[in-house]
Amino acid sequence: MPRAEAGTLGDEEPLSPLARQRMQEHTPKENPSRNYVSEKAEGRAVFEKQVKVLLTPLSMEEEKHNKRPPQKRLLEKFSSNEGPSEREPKVKKSGDDPTTHQIRDVSCKASSSPRGVIPSMSTLHHKSSMVSPTNTSITIDHDSENNWDTDSEGSNSDVCLDGSSQLSAYERKRLKNITENANFFASLKLLESAARLRKMATKGQSHGIKRVKPQKTEAETVRRRSMRLQRVDPSGVPLPEIPAQPEPVIDEYPQLPPGPLPMVPANQSKNSELTDAFLDTWTKISQINPNDTEKHICNLERYKASLSHMILSEDAVTKVVKNRIYSVAIHPSENRTLVAAGDKSGQIGLWDLNCKSEDGVYVFIPHTQPVSCMYFSPFNPVHLLSLSHDGTVRCGDVTRAVFEEVYRSEENSFSSFDFLADNASTLVVGQWDGDVAVVDRRTPGTTSELTANINSKTTRTVHVHPVNRQYFIAAGAVNVCIFDTRYLKSNGNKPISFFSGHTKSVASAYFSPITGNRVVTTCADDTLRVYDTSSLSSTIPVLTAVRHNNNTGRWLTRFRAIWDPKQEDCFVVGSMARPRQIEIFQDTGHKEVWKGRSGAAWEPRNQSGHRPFCSGEAVSERV
Repeated sequence: MPRAEAGTLGDEEPLSPLARQRMQEHTPKENPSRNYVSEKAEGRAVFEKQVKVLLTPLSMEEEKHNKRPPQKRLLEKFSSNEGPSEREPKVKKSGDDPTTHQIRDVSCKASSSPRGVIPSMSTLHHKSSMVSPTNTSITIDHDSENNWDTDSEGSNSDVCLDGSSQLSAYERKRLKNITENANFFASLKLLESAARLRKMATKGQSHGIKRVKPQKTEAETVRRRSMRLQRVDPSGVPLPEIPAQPEPVIDEYPQLPPGPLPMVPANQSKNSELTDAFLDTWTKISQINPNDTEKHICNLERYKASLSHMILSEDAVTKVVKNRIYSVAIHPSENRTLVAAGDKSGQIGLWDLNCKSEDGVYVFIPHTQPVSCMYFSPFNPVHLLSLSHDGTVRCGDVTRAVFEEVYRSEENSFSSFDFLADNASTLVVGQWDGDVAVVDRRTPGTTSELTANINSKTTRTVHVHPVNRQYFIAAGAVNVCIFDTRYLKSNGNKPISFFSGHTKSVASAYFSPITGNRVVTTCADDTLRVYDTSSLSSTIPVLTAVRHNNNTGRWLTRFRAIWDPKQEDCFVVGSMARPRQIEIFQDTGHKEVWKGRSGAAWEPRNQSGHRPFCSGEAVSERV
C-alpha cells in the first residue's frame, strides 16, 4: 500500500512558518479535566493544508500518579531537551477515502468552536479503522519535535504515538524564562539573607537593647515682655527686688485655746436669762437618789407592746446642730427629757423637749472637729463629758458654767471613751492610731496616766464591762479584743479574749448593759454579730449573725448597733431602707422595725419608764 509523505495530504503544498504559527495559536487546547471527547465532535474535524495528527492511548493510572503541579512536570520532562528538531511529523495518505473526510470534519468542528476540543486519537483511530481499515495508513516521523499547544495545567493529552512528549515553541520559551528567573533568584540568596537578618534581630531583643527615638527639639518662640514685667524702668535700670510676703496659713480645723471655756450658747448669747434658766433646770434634774441606782429589766412582751405604741409627732422634730450628728447622749433623769447631740464641726446642742422646739435648743462650741462620743456622768449628771477628733476631752460643768479640759493631746486624735470607775473618776480613751490611754480626772493636768499599745491599726470604740469594770472591749480595723486594765503596759499587751468572724473593719462593739453576757458588733461586711461573753475564753465564737446593710457611704456617719439600756437582750441600729427607720433586734436575730424620720427624736406615748430613742442623720445611738 503506498504511503503518503509525512506532513502532506494529497497534493497540498507545505505550510509556511507564519501560517503554521497562526494555526497553532488558533488551535484549541484540550481540556485537562477531561480525557475524552464526545463522538459528535469527531465527524467535523477538517484539516487546512497541513494537519498534525497525534495518536496515543491515554492512561488513567499514569494521570493519577502524576499529581505534581504542571510547571514542575514540564520542568522535569523538558529540562533535558536540547532543542527543537527541524523535522515535523508527516502524514501520508494514498488517496481520498472516508477516513480523510472524517478527519477533516473533526478538524473543522474543532477549529470552528471557540473552545473546541481535539477528539481522542484512540477514538478517531478506532472509527477510521471501521470505515477503511486497509486504505488508510498514518505514520509519524520520530524526528519531529513540534506539537500542538497543550494546556498550561499539564494534561497528558500532548503525547505522540510512540509515548514521547512535545512542547510548542511558546511553551519552551516560557519554561526557559522560568528556569532562568529561578536560577537568578537562587543566586541572590534572599532566603539566607532574610534568615541572617532575623537571627540578628532576635539577638538584639534578647540583650534588651532599646533605641530611644530622639525627640525633635522645636525652637521656642521668644515672647516679648514688657518693662514692667522685666522690672526695668524706662531708662533701662533694673528696679530693686520686693521682698516676698509670706502667705497666711489658713487652718482648716483651728485649735481652741487650752483651758476651760465659758458655757455660753452660740445661738442665744444675747438672752442670758434663758440661758441661766436652762442651766438651773439642768442642775435640778441632775439630783438623783443614791439608793435608786439599781437597773430594772423590762419584760419582753411589755417591751414589744410599748414599742408598738410609740409615735412620732411634728413637735418632737427640730434642728439641734448645724451639721451632721456624730454622737447623742440622754440625761438619766426620769422627770425631764434632755438630749445632747454632737455634730461634725464640734458643736454640742442641748435640747429640752419640755420646752418649745425653738426656745429649748442651746448650742455650744467646745470643739473644732467632730464630736464622736458623749456621756452624762452616771455619778453626777451635772457633768457632760465629750470627746472630739481634735484631740481633747472636755467636761461641761453646769454648776460652774464652763467646759473644762480633762485630757489633751497635740499629736493624736481621739475616737471614743468610757468610764472605768463607777464614780466616773477614771476614763479609758481610744485613739485613732490604735493606742488606748488611761486618764484620771482627779490628778492635775491634762495628760494621761498610761498610754498602751494594744497591737491594733486603729481603735474606733472602747466599752467597759458593766459588772467587771477592769475589762474593756476595743474594736479596731478587723480585730475585736477584750483587755484587762490591771495588766496594761506601754507595749506587749495581749488580749484576754479575741472575737473571730470579722472580715472587714469593725465600727463598734458594746457589752450588754446589765450583765455584760452579750456583745454586739457592727462590721463593714454588712453583718451584725452577737457573741456570748458569759465566760471569757481565748477565742469567742459567733452566737448570732444578722445580715444588715451597713454601707452608709461617704456622707453618712457609720452605723453603730448598741443595746437598749433597759433591755438586756435587745439592741437598736439605724437602717438604710426607705422610709428611714430604726431597726430593733433581739439577740436571737429577730427584728422589730420602728419607722421614723431621719434626724428625729421621739418618746413613748405613755410614761411607762421607756427612754426615747434618737437617730441622727446616719447614726443610731442609745438615748
